[in-house]
Amino acid sequence: ISCWNPLQSLLSSMKQACELLTSDPEGGAARIPFETFSFLYSYLASIDGEIPETEREAFLQGIKDQADKHSGMVLLRHF
Repeated sequence: ISCWNPLQSLLSSMKQACELLTSDPEGGAARIPFETFSFLYSYLASIDGEIPETEREAFLQGIKDQADKHSGMVLLRHF
C-alpha cells in the first residue's frame, strides 16, 4: 500500500513545469528563473493546502540559495 505524499506530488509537478518552461534543449538542465519557480511552487502549494507555510518558505529559501549560485536559475537537481 502506498501513501500519497503531497510534497512528492508537488515536486513532480514542479519538475514537469520546469521541463515545459525551460529554454534549455531537451535533456538539458531544465533551468527556469527562481522568480518563476517560486511563483508556481507557492501557488500550487497553497492550492494543495497540505504543506505548512513555514515548510514552504524554508524550501524556497533553500532553492533560492542554490539558484543564487547559478545566476538566479533553478535547476532540477536543486530539488
